[in-house]
Amino acid sequence: MFVGTLSFDLLLGDVHSLKEKRSVVRPIVAELQRKYAVSAAEVEHMNLHRRAVVGLALVSGDAGHLSDVLDRCERLVAGRPEVELLSVRRRLHGDDD
Repeated sequence: MFVGTLSFDLLLGDVHSLKEKRSVVRPIVAELQRKYAVSAAEVEHMNLHRRAVVGLALVSGDAGHLSDVLDRCERLVAGRPEVELLSVRRRLHGDDD
């Protein structure tokens, strides 16, 4: 069994309220969940208007499949024009950990 996690540190564009922030972050989280069947949520900077950290996790029996899905998730978030991807943190855990 392999577990992979990603955390995306995002800078949001022209956002002036937490309500506007939610309207940017929620569709990203929903698309990750829908397209790639990952667990995803906003996990940090809840009270900051222009910053967000989105975390996701995936469990797989195949390390290659896990890496492929994490790569696709990273490309999806990096390709969103309404956010600037400041950093990505990736962790892979296997049976030996």
